[in-house]
Amino acid sequence: MGSVWQKASYSHEGANCLNVAAAGDGALRLRESDSPGVVLIAAAASFGALIRAAKAGLLPVRGER
Repeated sequence: MGSVWQKASYSHEGANCLNVAAAGDGALRLRESDSPGVVLIAAAASFGALIRAAKAGLLPVRGER
């Protein structure tokens, strides 16, 4: 059975949408609508840690040193 993809609520209509799907093993699958064949697989706990770090401003921003 294929993954059931959902568009992120922050994504707008058109290109550059983030899609997410839950896997049977508890992992999360992420892809960008422009490149649906490229899929990032992450453990739910790891993805949660990434989101918390981003919300807290702990991730580097491209172009900053």
